[in-house]
Amino acid sequence: MAISGLSASSIDVTAIVSQLMAVERRPVDQLSRKSVSYETQLSVFSTLKSSIASFQDAVRGLTDTGGFQSFNTVSSDASVLTASAGSTATPGSYSLNISSLAQSQQLVAAGQVSETATIGAGTSTTLSFDFGTISGGTLGSGAYTGASFTSNGSGVQTVAIDNTNNTLEGIRDAVNSANIGVTASIINDGGSSPYRLAFSSTASGSNNSISIAVAGDAALSSLLSHDPAGAQNLAETLTAQNANFTLNGVAITKSSNLVTDVVEGVTLNLNKVTTSPVNLAISKDTAAITEAANTFITQYNTLLSDLKSLSAFGTGGSSGGTLAGDPAVRQMINELTSIIGGTVTGGSYATLASIGITTRVGIGLELDSTLFNSAVDNNLDDLANLFTSTEGFATKLNAWATTSLNITVDTRTGNIKNAISAIADEIDIREVRLANLEKRYTAQFSNLNRVLASLNAQQTFVSQMFSNNNNS
Repeated sequence: MAISGLSASSIDVTAIVSQLMAVERRPVDQLSRKSVSYETQLSVFSTLKSSIASFQDAVRGLTDTGGFQSFNTVSSDASVLTASAGSTATPGSYSLNISSLAQSQQLVAAGQVSETATIGAGTSTTLSFDFGTISGGTLGSGAYTGASFTSNGSGVQTVAIDNTNNTLEGIRDAVNSANIGVTASIINDGGSSPYRLAFSSTASGSNNSISIAVAGDAALSSLLSHDPAGAQNLAETLTAQNANFTLNGVAITKSSNLVTDVVEGVTLNLNKVTTSPVNLAISKDTAAITEAANTFITQYNTLLSDLKSLSAFGTGGSSGGTLAGDPAVRQMINELTSIIGGTVTGGSYATLASIGITTRVGIGLELDSTLFNSAVDNNLDDLANLFTSTEGFATKLNAWATTSLNITVDTRTGNIKNAISAIADEIDIREVRLANLEKRYTAQFSNLNRVLASLNAQQTFVSQMFSNNNNS
């Protein structure tokens, strides 16, 4: 005989807890989806930042050394003279005659048997290098007679030598490591004492000759002391001298062959003494100007397309841009197009359209090469004014890009990162709570299973009792 109502079976704890936890996790899942959405926005703003930065580079290309400030420099003999021109240069033609090139003084010490053998007793010694001009006297066999030395005032530089570096290699390395304006090297002349320490001033010009005072070890003093007006223990193998040349008939002397302060905005590279005049022509680089304008147009169109696609609303079932309707992006578009459609004063050109840069619906900016090239060829100063003046298009667009990057994009990016971080913190807190809740659910239903098991055992026992009684 069975007792009605006493039947019981075990429950699937894992399945029930899993279903309950799926419900409990819904808020966390929503937070995760929100975080993913923010991550997508962060990626979009990163792309947008790159697009704005590329556009700004193109804008700056109109005002920096390239673009409207780009020049061609043409030398009639590049083996003798080359040149480059910066933004402050002006077109012009120049004739140069170079009678001497600037060079650095070079000194060589007496030969030694070994590069690594110690010199002297290792007494603490100071090498003091001074730089200046050698005047008067005569030079013979590498030494001066009756000359004077005048310091150029750049300051005495010192190098310490002791028992750790009192070899040719040690002295060489100590001088080079000190970075005092002198380069040291070791020359092997192939003789019986072939290793000779050589010094060269890193600066050319007659006012950069070297004087060396040695205080300390006598052997080092005998090897390296060098006073052009007195005892000279090193031989001069190359005399310091200036570059001497004429520019359009004007005599000029410079301490370097790289001359930056003779023609404004122009750097001259003197390479060789001339036998006949070398001509240098400086002119506006019209090809670079056109290229800069085309790059500007391309980057503008790319940026405008990116801004519009990101902020576009969905139509016909499409989802639209990631930043659909975003007010900050819409404002950026309005400001950008407003600048492009504006005017500039101070020259014969007031609008972009007046130089052949016009707006075409669905495309952006496009260039009328004929009109633009006419402006480049015939009125370059006013063309440059249209972009580079205080109120010029490049000036305004550069300011717009800076503001957009620093305020709009960076601020939004920062806010998004903060939101992602806050969500991560909230998820961490909720995950701890969910883990504790899952443990509690598991314990509760496991206890219920034990109760059910106990009831089943009791039901079986009672059923057997009734069965036995009936049989008897």
